[in-house]
Amino acid sequence: MRIEGVPASAGYAEGPLFDLDRPPAIYASKATSTEEKTSLEAAIGKAVSRLATIVETADSDAAGILEFHIAMLEDDALSGPAFASIASGRTADAAWREALDAEIAGYEASDQDYFRARATDLRDIRDQVLRALTEDGGATAPTGAILCGEDIAPTRFLETDWSHGGGIALKAGSTASHVAMLARSRGVPMVVGLREPLAGLAGMALLDAEHGNIVLAPSPAEIGSFRQSSSSFAARQGKARTFLARPAATRAGTAVRVQVNIADPSDVDGIDIATCDGVGLMRTEFLFGRILPDEETQYRAYRKVLEWAGDKPVTIRTVDAGGDKPVPGFTVEEGNPFLGLRGIRLSLARLDIFRVQIRALLRAAPHGNLRVMFPMIAIADEYERAAALFAEEQAALAARGVAHGMPPLGIMVEVPSVAIAPEAFAGVAFFSIGSNDLMQYVMAAARDNAAVAHLNSVRHPAVLRLIGSVVAFGRDNSIPVSLCGDAGGDPVAIPSLLEAGLRDLSVAPAQLAMAKAAIADVSV
Repeated sequence: MRIEGVPASAGYAEGPLFDLDRPPAIYASKATSTEEKTSLEAAIGKAVSRLATIVETADSDAAGILEFHIAMLEDDALSGPAFASIASGRTADAAWREALDAEIAGYEASDQDYFRARATDLRDIRDQVLRALTEDGGATAPTGAILCGEDIAPTRFLETDWSHGGGIALKAGSTASHVAMLARSRGVPMVVGLREPLAGLAGMALLDAEHGNIVLAPSPAEIGSFRQSSSSFAARQGKARTFLARPAATRAGTAVRVQVNIADPSDVDGIDIATCDGVGLMRTEFLFGRILPDEETQYRAYRKVLEWAGDKPVTIRTVDAGGDKPVPGFTVEEGNPFLGLRGIRLSLARLDIFRVQIRALLRAAPHGNLRVMFPMIAIADEYERAAALFAEEQAALAARGVAHGMPPLGIMVEVPSVAIAPEAFAGVAFFSIGSNDLMQYVMAAARDNAAVAHLNSVRHPAVLRLIGSVVAFGRDNSIPVSLCGDAGGDPVAIPSLLEAGLRDLSVAPAQLAMAKAAIADVSV
């Protein structure tokens, strides 16, 4: 039996199915409400400790997710209703489940994709505490298993040992979910949006996350065909690694710059600078966790990456909080956060926070080849105001005799208004196309919604036409244009991007080899 879905992280996995939605173990009730209260407090503490342990070895993307969960578990507003229910006679597990289910229902009932997506975080938090209450040791999947169910929590992904294979097959999920991004960075095969549920199924399965399907109870012929495809995929990956040390170029010899996207200074520790042309996107959201970062913390983070890159460019994006990246004490709750106060809009609304980041960037500039770009620019006034703030802070640093430099200032092209009328931004130093947001705004399809995932394709003529027009405007006006979205690392999308005129891509480090190999196969 073959079930079709949507590829979220390419690869192949062969192993036993493990039901993520299996019922939890039975909780042993306590004699008094006081003991029940103590039991729940201990379970919450155990869940927080487990998350804190994972944070210590997690990369920046994962750590941000986990720290958000820790903050919610430590929030009395979340646990308060459960403790009140215990005081009225409920057991700890029932009280916690009812309180969290009520909160989850509220999020799921929202007509906004963002809030519905947050329901996944709440389910994760609910289940972590329930597991701690029941000491459910049987919840661990066997080595090499294919985890299947409605959806998967980030913590479940991070707790799983993927070193011996395995994969993920989901009825829901999204190619833009936190777990999908984690899976791609670690090379874990993942398929989402399966057309049929896998609940209650067991036995061996074959997960083809290159094409997007899973085969249950496979026949010998299906196993043979699957293993041949898996071997071919591994061979292509091996061949791609031979391109790492070479400059990227098409089959006809046209040079293409390939830079890397990073989310944390530690990301560069595992990258040989000789294999890439610099950093096309350094996200700064990793700094804005449970505590807003001070100037010195930011300066040290930026300096580390600049010194690693040497003469090669490092493009640092000012904080892109909001949308699907909430930051306590900074972002605001909105009805439609993807269209709300996010990116540069939020920074310009919170100058106390933005000025700190600007000073840190200016001070870091002398340590390398820095470029700075602003996210979510929609109108020229936003760029002009941000650039004026850089000039003000530069003058203040000069007056104090503080070493600094003024980097080139560019913008993300992710709002259609910029892609349609780039002439309003003829004064910027460079354009960087954010394909993820540009696609969702052009196609009116939320990038975290599996139901409309098929609409978000960078190869749609409307998206490619906009990319091509931005590239052409940049070429005619001597403004460099690059692309730093997920599409830049997709071997299937790369030919279309080069055909649209792009000659500068920035990809996740794990995609660097395959991207260079794909470029070498293009006849542009």
